[in-house]
Amino acid sequence: MRPPKDDIAAPEFPPGLAWLGEQPASMAELTAPGPVLVHFFDFAQLNSVRTLPYLVEWRRRYADLGLTVLGVQAPRFRFGGHPRPLSRGLERLGVEFPVALDSERRLWLDYGCEGWPSLFLWGRGGALRWFHFGEGEYYATEHAIQAELRLLDALRPLPQPMDPLRATDGPGVKVMPPTPEIFPGETEDEPWVGGADAEITVAYEAGGAYATIDGIGELKIELDGSARDPLPIDGAGLYELAAHSRHEAHILVLRARQPLRVWSVSFAAGVP
Repeated sequence: MRPPKDDIAAPEFPPGLAWLGEQPASMAELTAPGPVLVHFFDFAQLNSVRTLPYLVEWRRRYADLGLTVLGVQAPRFRFGGHPRPLSRGLERLGVEFPVALDSERRLWLDYGCEGWPSLFLWGRGGALRWFHFGEGEYYATEHAIQAELRLLDALRPLPQPMDPLRATDGPGVKVMPPTPEIFPGETEDEPWVGGADAEITVAYEAGGAYATIDGIGELKIELDGSARDPLPIDGAGLYELAAHSRHEAHILVLRARQPLRVWSVSFAAGVP
């Protein structure tokens, strides 16, 4: 959405902020030639992961036209505050733009983020032009990016905004609310740990089911009483357990012999 005031200035990076990829200059220097898109996320959190393909594509489309894209990893789970799992996770997700590791959420607080993900578009000169919390508004966000780029060169042709990547992403699409996120370890701060006879049973209604998992091993999945192919887990991240074309009701059973750690089972919205 458009900011309530037109003079909100971009916060500077806190001292000692760690970066993966090329460390950028100050926000003042970055916004001097053109707009800067700053995206707060967690690489293993469902809503964050669903937005990242749009960020990757916007960078591909508009970096040469003057847009700078930066990511900020604001960890939701304990493992997300360490560079090694973050680096592996970003590689799997195809993220190549610079990402700050905001392990203490200092920049998160400076920006006033309201959840994962949180997105901010700063115009040339460093004033806030657009922001959005959560998934969605992809068409409107790209439209805001293009508006800032036209201020740099009004005659340069720009591509049509991206087509929605999912049926739930289009402007004005009606979706059904999914089952709320489940924490198998009973709290957000403690994971469920797999073992010889350990299992998780979840009844849900959604367009898909996903798990935030840490560790190396193999996850066995049963959907509505039928075994599915085991899911290889090769490090911390978000893993798809089941995807559905519409909002549907299912029962999911997860089993792991290896000491895999399941932090969260989360669900994507689906169309009715």
